[in-house]
Amino acid sequence: MKANKDYLIPFVGLKLGKHQFEFDINKAFFDGFSFDEYNNVDVKVQLTLEKKSTHMELGFKHKGTVNVPCDLSNEDFDLPIKGKLNLIVKFGDEFNNDNDEMLILPHGEYQVDVAQYIYEMIVLSVPTKRVHPGIKDGTLDAGILNKLEELAPKAPKKEEKKQEQDTDPRWDGLKKLLTDNK
Repeated sequence: MKANKDYLIPFVGLKLGKHQFEFDINKAFFDGFSFDEYNNVDVKVQLTLEKKSTHMELGFKHKGTVNVPCDLSNEDFDLPIKGKLNLIVKFGDEFNNDNDEMLILPHGEYQVDVAQYIYEMIVLSVPTKRVHPGIKDGTLDAGILNKLEELAPKAPKKEEKKQEQDTDPRWDGLKKLLTDNK
């Protein structure tokens, strides 16, 4: 993804101390990452940047909803999500983002791109199994659930149970041979 100027934070002109930033994340943000698992996105991200003399501390918090299909019924629903991420930004000889909790920017850098961290934070806060809340409380009336119930294996009837208990007498004689040898 190319750098979006909305998510570039120029820290050179900022004084030492805490600074607040807020971002409204929508579906277009994820389209920039070629990520299309969500039908709609409405997430608010609050970023607290604490600038210190040798490094910076970034604290991300997000809360909102993503519209996703249910894994059981395929019905779309708004899934509430929230989460947070802390990141330390230090300065070094070359760019390094190998560590999940630390970003090293080259000396002379004047801005930090936070788009990738916002993207990862939101994607990781969405559970891998997404179940419509109506399924849990029984209020969802989906045709697919009725069909699954109809096709579910039925309990064996009494006659089938009786047949399992009644065995051929010829086999009983063989079973007796097996038990007598012990």
